Amino acid sequence: MTQYEFATTKEAECLAVDLGAGSGRLVSGRVCEGRFELTELGRFRTPVGEDAATGYECWDTEEILVEIQTALKRHTSQRSFTSVGIDSWGVDYVLLDEVLRPVGVPVCYRDKRTTGMMERVQQRISAEEIYRRTGIQFLSFNTLYQLAASVEQEPQWMDGARHLLMIPDYLHFRLSGTLSNEYSNATTTQMLGLNGEWDETLLEAIGLKRNLMGGPVPAGSVLGDLKLFHSGVKVIAPATHDTASAVAGTPLGSADEAYISSGTWSLMGIESVVPIASAEAMRMNFTNEGGLERRFRILKNIMGMWPLQRICEEHAIVDVGELVASAADAKPWRFILDLDDPRFLNPQSMTESIRAFCRTTHQPVPDGVVDLARCIFDSLALSYRNVKEELESLRRRKLSCIRIVGGGCRNGVLNQLCADACQLPVIAGPVEASVLGNLSAQMMVLGVVENLDAAREIIRSSFELSEYRPKAGLHDGVYTRFQELRTTGCQEGEHRA
Repeated sequence: MTQYEFATTKEAECLAVDLGAGSGRLVSGRVCEGRFELTELGRFRTPVGEDAATGYECWDTEEILVEIQTALKRHTSQRSFTSVGIDSWGVDYVLLDEVLRPVGVPVCYRDKRTTGMMERVQQRISAEEIYRRTGIQFLSFNTLYQLAASVEQEPQWMDGARHLLMIPDYLHFRLSGTLSNEYSNATTTQMLGLNGEWDETLLEAIGLKRNLMGGPVPAGSVLGDLKLFHSGVKVIAPATHDTASAVAGTPLGSADEAYISSGTWSLMGIESVVPIASAEAMRMNFTNEGGLERRFRILKNIMGMWPLQRICEEHAIVDVGELVASAADAKPWRFILDLDDPRFLNPQSMTESIRAFCRTTHQPVPDGVVDLARCIFDSLALSYRNVKEELESLRRRKLSCIRIVGGGCRNGVLNQLCADACQLPVIAGPVEASVLGNLSAQMMVLGVVENLDAAREIIRSSFELSEYRPKAGLHDGVYTRFQELRTTGCQEGEHRA
């Protein structure tokens, strides 16, 4: 990796490209008088759809690249960017051949091709051994199982592949010409050891060539110059996993604070300087993903706003705020879901999947869209309570508060339900946590910000945060009923990932 020296400049303006599974946006940022100033420069829907040749659900990475390049060309003539960096969701990847052309298609983690693959891989190497080596939670769409599926189902792709890049690594390559595998996103693959190196035993277990990946580079690595024009703009890899950037952009004040990065997924956990990969952590399915400054994110994936997004699509809801407000007045805790159940990952109809779950678990069945929304919010709050208790068990210490960031932190109804269910204060904001974490990594390289703790102090003073205090506990038996449903619902549905 080329090394660069920068003169410290307090006037640096950095560009964060923040890609979510639903939409992408470009946000410029700088620090002025001790505060972050953000300007959104563009937003687009993340293009995904069925590939005609394979039938797989795939990302259109070339269209994503066009969106990024078009925005860069449009705004660089008006603004003097110092650097640009990209973060995105984890686990998905692009294969390149020996002349650096894509091989196959970038399959979306929601595609069903990995069904049963995790169990087949665990017949070759035990789940206990995989977790001992990686500390990563078991999700059916982890890169390890996606690649195992490709080795079996698309051997011609694997025969022609010479490089494997995660989605943001690929986009950085197209912008800078530099091949890299950034650390935080590499940890989502379940192929990187807790020591930060690719695990040869796991790669051999699925028949993968070791030379497909380079040694992981840390967040904050300068990859090269932007190739679009001779502007001196540097391409800097932030923490390229969007959750890693979101956690970096969360103004955590102590080790006793938990976070929820609330978006399509809810990622709930704590930050730690050491991994927690015990047998108890494996039983609870916690992950030890990498973050900025090589800190560990001890967290769990919870189905977040994805069911609500699908409900809104299916019922043509335009004003989501009005729906949330109506759900606040609905009777609580009538319908409870186990949102970790695989049937909610990508069903043909989210509405019917929710109703079928309620029927098979002998509950009332939600009728209208308000009941469906309230059902989702109540179930999320109970999921948060479950993870909160598991975190406290792992840490052997109580949590002091929960910080909710990301787009979902604007949902005041869910924030209050979280406070009530967890019996902890909830602090909501900032919305733009992943952008702020992305920008912080770039600014640390440029010398604008000294370190992550200093960046968080600036974030704390830059945005208005909302606090929610517990108002009421759960009704008798609600949480017990939720815990029972997590068992009975799983038995009715597929195997839990």
